[in-house]
Amino acid sequence: MKYDAIVVGARVAGSCLAYGLAKAGYRVLLLDRTVFPSDTLSTHNMFSNSLAMLREMGVLEELLKTDTPLYDRGHIDIDGAVIDGRFPETNGIQGCLCVRRKYLDRILFEKAKSQPGVTAIEGFKVTSLLRSDGAVAGVQGKRRDGLGRTERFEARIVVGADGRRSRVREWAGSERKISLPTDFASYVGYVTGFRQEGDTHVEFYKNGDKLAIVFPTSDRQFVVGGMFPLNDLPRLERFRSNPQAGFRELIEEGFGHTTLAERFRSVKFVEPIRGLHGYDNDWYVGMGEGWALLGDALTFKDPAVGQGMHDAIFGARLLTDILSRYPADQWRTHAASMGEAYQSAMEEKLMSRFWIGCQFTKNVPVPKETLDAYRLVGTDPRATETFLGMYNYASEPEDLQAEIGRLIASAPGGATAQA
Repeated sequence: MKYDAIVVGARVAGSCLAYGLAKAGYRVLLLDRTVFPSDTLSTHNMFSNSLAMLREMGVLEELLKTDTPLYDRGHIDIDGAVIDGRFPETNGIQGCLCVRRKYLDRILFEKAKSQPGVTAIEGFKVTSLLRSDGAVAGVQGKRRDGLGRTERFEARIVVGADGRRSRVREWAGSERKISLPTDFASYVGYVTGFRQEGDTHVEFYKNGDKLAIVFPTSDRQFVVGGMFPLNDLPRLERFRSNPQAGFRELIEEGFGHTTLAERFRSVKFVEPIRGLHGYDNDWYVGMGEGWALLGDALTFKDPAVGQGMHDAIFGARLLTDILSRYPADQWRTHAASMGEAYQSAMEEKLMSRFWIGCQFTKNVPVPKETLDAYRLVGTDPRATETFLGMYNYASEPEDLQAEIGRLIASAPGGATAQA
């Protein structure tokens, strides 16, 4: 059987795309090398704009049943400039949700798998792409239980939703348009016993060359992230030899001037800590003859801005819309125009947040003028909401600039500050 689309990778991006394409009437083969439920390294927070898209898919209620708290407050401390407030409502939803990937990915996979037109195979490792007249025409690979037997599947398009280290992207030969290496090592762990002041919320701290972030997540746990410079070799070695001790030391030394350190002393790590020793903030060409990229395979940005889930879901909807403009047997003919439309629309929507992430990824001091601007924002509820609204697309960076301009103009002496 020849499919309209083969989607390689069945986590957030891949399952959302398979769902959308099936709803549009296409025949989809959804493949993943793992078996669900399974976990993956991720901060996995979703803002209200993402939840609205998941509500349209009909999975939001199930996600809310995973014992994951809905929260709408953010506390951000950037080198002593504190912004604390509520994320604004979008699409009738005011709240954020940080569902553990072992629940989120399974729910989305089962939703996609249940659609007429979707064939789903777990435990299938794609080993190469098939080509016909130079265009990608399918995949071949092996099942976990296939006793070494290679299977081949043909399709009009193969979509790589297989993550930051996408093999589909490599095999297809996609060009990397932007690459900005991070200066940081990043570690993620899950804890219990973490106390928060006031209602449930996300906490983000930057102090010099160290960053920490805490999200409330499923099972009454918190997911914690810690970042420090890659060239801090003694600290890197401590994390490698004793991750829990290294994590506690990072919080104590980096954030002892905040309440985070005191509250972190009582936590218990419930699973092994996982780390990422450097990564690139990158952006690739998203489509070619017989292939496309989605999610982290297309663009990966610093996890400090928490946009990965949104970008995967939004990208799946956009790619579905672009492919739906033509019958499947015309996709190859219109590959160039579809690729241009996909690339430009993704960049127009997501690029501003990509560059915000790139600001966090470099170990350089925050300019005094920017810190002064953040301090002004933290004193004003409207400006605070505008700042937090950039995370869920309720506002844009230029809206924040306008708010800062308003605050400067009303300040005694017309103080100078810029974001």
